Amino acid sequence: MDELGELAIGLIIVVSLFGIVIPIIPGLVMEVIAIFLWAFVKGGAGAWAVAIAALLLAGVGTFIKYSIPKRRLNEVGIPNRTLLIATAVAIVGLFVIPVVGAPIGFVLTIYVFERIRVGAEQAWPATKTSLGAIATSIGIELATGLIIAAIWFGTVLLA
Repeated sequence: MDELGELAIGLIIVVSLFGIVIPIIPGLVMEVIAIFLWAFVKGGAGAWAVAIAALLLAGVGTFIKYSIPKRRLNEVGIPNRTLLIATAVAIVGLFVIPVVGAPIGFVLTIYVFERIRVGAEQAWPATKTSLGAIATSIGIELATGLIIAAIWFGTVLLA
């Protein structure tokens, strides 16, 4: 692959990292697809090893991204049903209010359902926990994306 092609892949990777923080595009998915495209065009065992490592890291990161925040939310006592509804509202919110609709929809739904379930006094602490869970989830996914990007950029620079 020529330098211009690698530059294009690098730009896609950078955009995918922004997609993790601003949930408009699927960040890790886009990053892994870009690296697989690079491996397909570049060829060779090293390129394919980087692509497979990116896929494995993305899988592990995605699992951790959902399991750690979910455990925190369950420890606070937020029911799975509330989390499922909040996720659905977040998806709708993403389209209704681009960029910020998803987190607003998620947090607002948690607050409303917790207010109904446990009352006004305990609803806000649960809502704050959900904000922390969102931040943790984004942080885990971003860290994963940065590790994958570092591996790819290092491979390109050293080759």
